[in-house]
Amino acid sequence: MKSALLLLVLLAISGRSAFAHEVRPAYLELRQTESETYATLWKVPGLGDNLRLGIYVELPAGCRNATEPRATMVNNAYAERWTLKCAGGLTGGTINIAGLASTMTDVLVRLERLDGTTQVTRLTPSAPSFVVEAAPRALEVARTYTVLGVEHILSGIDHLLFILALILICLETGGTGRATKVRALHLSIDFRHWTLLKTVTAFTISHSITLTLAALGYIHVPQAPVETVIALSIVFVASEILHSRQGRMGLTLRAPWIVAFSFGLMHGLGFASGLSEAGLPDGHIPTALLFFSIGVEVGHFLFIGFVLSIIALAVRVKLRAPRWAQLVPPYAIGGMAMFWVIQRIAAF
Repeated sequence: MKSALLLLVLLAISGRSAFAHEVRPAYLELRQTESETYATLWKVPGLGDNLRLGIYVELPAGCRNATEPRATMVNNAYAERWTLKCAGGLTGGTINIAGLASTMTDVLVRLERLDGTTQVTRLTPSAPSFVVEAAPRALEVARTYTVLGVEHILSGIDHLLFILALILICLETGGTGRATKVRALHLSIDFRHWTLLKTVTAFTISHSITLTLAALGYIHVPQAPVETVIALSIVFVASEILHSRQGRMGLTLRAPWIVAFSFGLMHGLGFASGLSEAGLPDGHIPTALLFFSIGVEVGHFLFIGFVLSIIALAVRVKLRAPRWAQLVPPYAIGGMAMFWVIQRIAAF
């Protein structure tokens, strides 16, 4: 029964991957070089075959292009760079993204001023414009980076599959070889050593360490190998689930928190990629980093709560599944992750 429910969750997650290109955020960077001059970068998700998402920047009336935009198409992303001249500067002006309301994507806007302060704003289809502020507000930074963290983890299919595999390991054995006890109206997890709690906590601590170090520039690791190792971590945990069905107690079954902590270090480097384009606003670096991490954790616990709630509901209605279905989730998780491994190695 638990395996069948987790399979439904897996199918729901994997189904979202078909929309991956549509939900990638666009990015607008305005870097002030003089009192009325801005170096501008505009990146838009590509749609394949040199096509791009049809959204465009609309600047305040006093702005004009000082140089012609230079366009490139790299890694299925369209980018334009040009120099902007705005009479009196951008402060108080409204920036709008035309066409955003008819899409499924967001736009991250980063404005760097001469005084070193930064304004970071997230635009959505329901709110496609914003007013440039004289100085960034800490509350706005906190809100923007919390939402960014939640969206980053909930759109990270590989991270969610890793968490799903860890949940399945914990529910299978509780880390002690004892079956998990599930009751009608709630999920009672009979872990002698609080296996699931320790596993999630270990994962949180480890990825927070590398996320912080990478975001602050103390660690520099190429993204391609990081993404490959993340996929391999999913393959490893999926294989451990299969070993448990064969009665073999591997390290993940005996101490899943150790595996979660070890691979969490690499997942943290993957989370750091969510900050690579938005960056950290000068003057609010601790706030932005803290609330991005909080957003990631909120996304984690939303997903974990969703999975456990569905299982508890299934127990209440006494849903049953055939024995063979127990092997479907680990094979599906591992097969999908192995595909990513091959795909990411091929892209080196």
